[in-house]
Amino acid sequence: MNKTILRAALVVAAAASASVAVRAADTSGAGATFPYPIYAKWADAYKKETGNGLNYQSIGSGGGIKQIKARTVVFGATDAPLKPEELQKDELVQWPMVMGGIVPVINLDGVSPGDLALDGATLAKIFMGTVKTWDDAAIKALNPNAKLPSSAIAVVHRSDGSGTTFNFTNYLAKVSPDWKSNVGENTAVEWPVGIGAKGNEGVANNVANTKGSIGYVEYAYAKQNKLTYTKMKNHDGKVVSPTSPAFQAAAANADWTNAPGFYQILTDQPGAESWPITAATFILMPKQPKDPAAAKEALKFFDWAFTKGGKMAEELDYISMPENVVSLIKKEWADDIHDATGKPLM
Repeated sequence: MNKTILRAALVVAAAASASVAVRAADTSGAGATFPYPIYAKWADAYKKETGNGLNYQSIGSGGGIKQIKARTVVFGATDAPLKPEELQKDELVQWPMVMGGIVPVINLDGVSPGDLALDGATLAKIFMGTVKTWDDAAIKALNPNAKLPSSAIAVVHRSDGSGTTFNFTNYLAKVSPDWKSNVGENTAVEWPVGIGAKGNEGVANNVANTKGSIGYVEYAYAKQNKLTYTKMKNHDGKVVSPTSPAFQAAAANADWTNAPGFYQILTDQPGAESWPITAATFILMPKQPKDPAAAKEALKFFDWAFTKGGKMAEELDYISMPENVVSLIKKEWADDIHDATGKPLM
């Protein structure tokens, strides 16, 4: 998948040619860019197997939440889960679809993926603008053998409402009291420094084209764009690389059974192997969809993804939801998503 495709909105239509219009039967969704690569891969495989398409607009979690609340799409997607009271207010159902890691990415000459390590406190100082150059003492202390340039650090952050930003700033707020009190956590924050870019795609592209830069993206974007990621010192003080086992180690601590509305944040999890900025991405659907037939088709796609999409997710370094959690999700579908007569759609 090249950068041009990543920068475009995902449209898996009813025919191979891009000139063919999306059929009414295709499922429409919009939201998070974090899961875009795996949704694209799933949609392509599902289309080939069933003939049914997926029209997913990768516009950011904020946009996805707005569109599903307005009922302009069949489903919304967000990496910033809605709290149970908000789900109830808007008569929405929420569930986690897949998990993955958010990674700092840098553009430094002579530095390869994993050469540099950062910790949460230093990362917060970089994004607050108090660590300004690559040879700052805080970075040197973590990388005593690295040859660090004295050049300025160019910070790249999200400009749109973003679940990736929510999880990134949630992590920084947990590890840095200064960040918590001065910037905070949300899908959009008042960034102290840096330039904004839209979507994981935009941040990846800006970092790739800006020397001396640092940004944060979902790991699949770092991998596909061949970006240089950093290692991170985790909650237990261990330096870890962003890998599937590290994401899985963090995800293993999630207690989905006792999470109302599946509301769960996976940042800064304990464990020697845990990647510190791990996150789940979520689907939002109305309890009583405006178009029950379209909603049922969407649920069929998600059911297929849970059943057959695990290997594809692993290939992109996402983590599939555990079997017991998938069972809980399917029970939620049956209990909470109905047509106007009260009949379950699945």
